[in-house]
Amino acid sequence: MYLPEKRSHRIVYITLLTIAGTLVIILIIGTIFAFSCKAGPVLQFNDSVQERTLEQSSDIRVFSGLGRMRIPLVNSSVMILSISFPFPADDIAFSEELAVRINDFKHMATDYFSTLPEDALVQINEETAKQEILRRYNNSLRLGRIETLYFNELRIIDSGF
Repeated sequence: MYLPEKRSHRIVYITLLTIAGTLVIILIIGTIFAFSCKAGPVLQFNDSVQERTLEQSSDIRVFSGLGRMRIPLVNSSVMILSISFPFPADDIAFSEELAVRINDFKHMATDYFSTLPEDALVQINEETAKQEILRRYNNSLRLGRIETLYFNELRIIDSGF
């Protein structure tokens, strides 16, 4: 066994060896205890839990993963737009498809608004815009459909030129 020559170094060395040995012993005892104990109680599903699960499957979530978009317009103005829509919470495959298509959705909205003629920008028909973007989104989706689309924020910031 190696022992340092200085007394202070020897004390530190012995203290560290003692701490390491104690930790090893605690780990061994904990492992033996974990394997010797029986598993905890098994959860039993009763009718009320199954009913709650069925009720939760009809839950609705709101997809707002597109965030706030800044869309350059034809007249050098900028549109600030936030889009959200409800979808079934229990449809995991559809929610994954939505997450994968975030950039596609942003590009579709940007393409729609950036190609509007300048006279249409003065008085934007929000319902027409929602229907067109909804149609574009649904045409790109394969695992589900979006029923309703909301514009949480729709502002046009004039460039002043």
